[in-house]
Amino acid sequence: MTKANNMKLRIAIQKSGRLYDESIALLKECGIDLRNVKDRLKTESDNFPLEVFFLRDDDIPQYVEDGVADVGIVGENVLYEKCKEVEVLEKLGFGRCRLSLAINKNEDYVANYLQGKRIATSYPVLLQKYLDEQKVAAEIHEISGSVEIAPGIGLAEVICDLVSSGSTLFMNGLKEVETILESQAVLIRNRELNSEQLALVNKFLFRIRAVKKAKKNKYILLNAPNDQLPKIFGLLPGMKSPTVLPLAEEGWSSVHSVLSEDEFWEKIEQLKTAGAQGILVVPIEKMIM
Repeated sequence: MTKANNMKLRIAIQKSGRLYDESIALLKECGIDLRNVKDRLKTESDNFPLEVFFLRDDDIPQYVEDGVADVGIVGENVLYEKCKEVEVLEKLGFGRCRLSLAINKNEDYVANYLQGKRIATSYPVLLQKYLDEQKVAAEIHEISGSVEIAPGIGLAEVICDLVSSGSTLFMNGLKEVETILESQAVLIRNRELNSEQLALVNKFLFRIRAVKKAKKNKYILLNAPNDQLPKIFGLLPGMKSPTVLPLAEEGWSSVHSVLSEDEFWEKIEQLKTAGAQGILVVPIEKMIM
């Protein structure tokens, strides 16, 4: 059982790289102020019981499993490659990428193409799992960094690497042919936290979910003739139901509600058709359900 550290929640985040900036931004959006974070290995918050460790991303799952950190923010690609005994609490929605297979752009990717091929990767565990599932026998060459140059120097015919935009593959004469894993940043926790630590984790997770919920919704205000309100209400369920306020002009009302980002434009078009006017759209900072 891990011990409470003066009632502080200890979180491990990437000290540099693609997840660092968005991890820090998430903490700030959660209302957590951090002391100077530049070139630090550790810092604390003055307004939330949080201690932050800045680590190599590959080390974060191990630190959380061992209880050095209570929680951590890490990419799913790293987490599942390391195979550590931790619990995934929340998918965070940033740091999206995919672990994919790529081959020479002039090659045809046909059935059984991978059979007997040499594949260069920094993710041998995930790659081997995929090959086993596909019942493919291939030779894995584990390398770190610059995996995309492996075909060009004759080390391998195939690579298995992280892809976001695909521009690096294109510049190296490669094309993506299979996706092994869709990845994003996740919040993980040690499985053996005590009750005090779990209470802090839940407070932290509550803030994260409020921030995430806000990003997925928009607050809208509109004017509508009263005889069209039933139709408007049918399009705007809101969190419970829309808020309606009478306007100075008789026969008109102001309607306030929340729209999901996923259906936003479709709903806006429907609202205009139903008679809505003067539609204002406002971002939501936090959303507590």
